[in-house]
Amino acid sequence: MKVVFCWADISGYMAACWRALLQSPDIEVYIIAFQACTETTFSDQLMQGIPCRLLDLQERQDANLVKHLVLAESPDVVVLNGWFHKPYFWLAFAPELRQTSLIFTMDTPWYGTWKQHLAPWFLRSYLQRMDRFVVPGERSWQYALRLGAESTNIMRGLYGIDYDVWSPLWEKRLKPDWPRSFLFVGRYVPVKAIDLLVEAYQLYRSQVSNPWTLVCCGQGALESKLQGQPGIDNRGFLQPTEMQSVWQSAGAFILPSRFDPWPLALVEAAAAGLPIVCTEVCGSAVEVVRPWYNGLIIPKEDAKALAKALLTLHQQYSNLSIWGKRSQQLAAPYAAKIWASRWRELIYDICQTKTIGQNMTDAIAENLA
Repeated sequence: MKVVFCWADISGYMAACWRALLQSPDIEVYIIAFQACTETTFSDQLMQGIPCRLLDLQERQDANLVKHLVLAESPDVVVLNGWFHKPYFWLAFAPELRQTSLIFTMDTPWYGTWKQHLAPWFLRSYLQRMDRFVVPGERSWQYALRLGAESTNIMRGLYGIDYDVWSPLWEKRLKPDWPRSFLFVGRYVPVKAIDLLVEAYQLYRSQVSNPWTLVCCGQGALESKLQGQPGIDNRGFLQPTEMQSVWQSAGAFILPSRFDPWPLALVEAAAAGLPIVCTEVCGSAVEVVRPWYNGLIIPKEDAKALAKALLTLHQQYSNLSIWGKRSQQLAAPYAAKIWASRWRELIYDICQTKTIGQNMTDAIAENLA
């Protein structure tokens, strides 16, 4: 069985998942995705050893090229990344792919906006072409249901992580003592609430005599907000291979987002064995954060609430290793090997259903003849 993933940006976590799926002897995998074009994207080297075609800025907008690349693989299944990238969108209507099974993926949560209420009408013909829907978690599952998908055709588990890489960090962090520091990993942009993070951190610093360092890893337009701030260590954008020591030296993970559909950073932080503080808009918090069990969930746009959460972690220092171990338990289901098992079963099911349906159609046609 041949599966083509039509994806947007590559990442370390998806590369790990695709490698795990490639271990299946009876499934071939081919990836069409966007080439890394800026300093804040993951390196193309992450895809080494994975059959793929990475599209540059011009190629990714060429619908004919994209269709040609897909058809050249003669796929049994094509995985489409949402509906926003038009060259991928139009594949659903290609006559040459009429007999090919399509899987629709999205991580957008249900918010109940007027646009979301209208989406089933505007996207009806596109969505009716899909054989299955795959979402990361509960909030997106709710949206898929409202788009018209049958619950039996929706699978949770869109994303996975290289859990085996992250999980040893908890034990390493214990030696000699659990670190006294906070870590933020993400883009330095308004939706990640960098400005609010700086405000809350300084408020926290004013309430303790021995404040912990806030380490930030990323890049973006709001980077200047971090410069010259007492206690903030800006490491800039780092590739996954450069991040292991950063994760190991962190004592807790902070994500104060204003909007974040299903941040993988929370899952990776949990897998690394870290307590977590995040806002209620972080979709993956539904799956990997339990208040006062392995972290804290706070309202968005509330610097005082975030400062209080930082202070709580500071005061709960003796329990942080316990919280971190609990985080790992919640992240374990997202291991790349388990991700591959879920997708392998999905692909088998789709192909089997398609074969049975085709056989029935052929039998009816033969009887009518």
